[in-house]
Amino acid sequence: MSTRRRRFRRPQRMLTAPARALVTDFEYALPTPWLRPVRLTSLVCFISPLSSLMKICIVGLGYVGLPAACVLAEAGHEVVGVEIRAEVVEGLNEGRIHIDEPGLHDLLQEALRNNRFQAQTAPEPAEAFILCVPTPFKEGYQPDLAYVESAARSVLPVLKEGDLVVVESTIPVGATEKVAALIRTARPELTQEKLHVAHCPERVLPGNAIREIIYNDRVVGGTTPEATERAARLYRSFSRGTVAETTASTAELAKLAENTFRDINIAYANELSMLCNECGVDTEELIRLANMHPRVNIHAPGAGVGGHCIPVDPWFIVSRFPKEASLIRIAREVNIHKEEWVVDQVLQAARRHGASQVVMAGLTYKADVDDFRESPALRIAEQLAARLSQPLIGVDPYVAKLRQERQVGFDLQSEISLQAGTLVAVLVRHRQFGAALSEIETVSGAVLMDFCRGSGQPQLMGKWASEVQA
Repeated sequence: MSTRRRRFRRPQRMLTAPARALVTDFEYALPTPWLRPVRLTSLVCFISPLSSLMKICIVGLGYVGLPAACVLAEAGHEVVGVEIRAEVVEGLNEGRIHIDEPGLHDLLQEALRNNRFQAQTAPEPAEAFILCVPTPFKEGYQPDLAYVESAARSVLPVLKEGDLVVVESTIPVGATEKVAALIRTARPELTQEKLHVAHCPERVLPGNAIREIIYNDRVVGGTTPEATERAARLYRSFSRGTVAETTASTAELAKLAENTFRDINIAYANELSMLCNECGVDTEELIRLANMHPRVNIHAPGAGVGGHCIPVDPWFIVSRFPKEASLIRIAREVNIHKEEWVVDQVLQAARRHGASQVVMAGLTYKADVDDFRESPALRIAEQLAARLSQPLIGVDPYVAKLRQERQVGFDLQSEISLQAGTLVAVLVRHRQFGAALSEIETVSGAVLMDFCRGSGQPQLMGKWASEVQA
């Protein structure tokens, strides 16, 4: 075999602006001839002979499953995506995405052109199955594994000896073994040695999902050493981060520990903001000064904690270890209480300043994404709408999607509209709000309560800077 250096040139096709924002165009020159290049937009993913291409079935095409499916397809795998919503399946097969994720449309188009991706409503035989479905909690903050169990049952008819099943959904400790037991109960011929079951928790940040799927380190744990090795081999076929191998239980707890760490730190910042409000100290200044210490890094407070992971995952630990997880439970309670505290602060300010209307700026769970799952801002707005005497307007750039997903008890707008006496409570700082928040300084009697930068203390016009944090 020749050892002559191979030079892989830049892709010739033009990239859209979202794709260019995701990756840096470059040339690679590899001296190792046994690495085979697969282009990923302008990235190149190198797959060794130990990681053969395969047919993969991904169950669940949401914020995690669809980007993962497109990345796998670009890496050369044949991907079947399973989604129970027929309209989503039809749209994907026609090249339309149903979530807002930079660069995702380009990857889907490429996968369809190369015949490496097909969406459908039922699984079909494959070599690997990846379950990417929600894991919410039910009454009493108990984990709800109904979606995971349903996804596992959906692949039962098409499983065969030698297949790999990976659960990417965030799950409580012991759930991977339960999935394996569910499969073995229904298909007893697929023993532990004949079917490989593993857990590889997703680590995706909406709005940066594609880059994180490629570059983030991953943790893989199987129900057997062989299952671990098989799953790690699959993830190394497209990941440029480290793929660490461990047990299923350790992988499960690792994901829960990551998000619980973040929840506890946010709870501290949120509690500080309430303390600062009580004693008249500027929260933003306090945190800036405290963070001057080389070993201190206090988070920014907010209106609460939202999304599909951080406000959910700690409860998975608390439910399994109720006596031992006291700090974790208290942190969750602090972040839940912060929402109630924000409601009270807005009610008091609206009465004190005689607000003509109240504007809730930002309704998604975080800035610059179209995701309303577990959004504290949305819960706060709904509570205020039921208790305010003034009109309440919810403003968010992504209200069109919100209208499709649910009905709310207040008016919705995509842009902030100001009038005399408007009280604006900033719950989520979308970039689009920059101009309007600057304009509030010129509106007579306007009041700004910014819960993204401090305690939300009511500020009359001209007190706040207009720039918007990323």
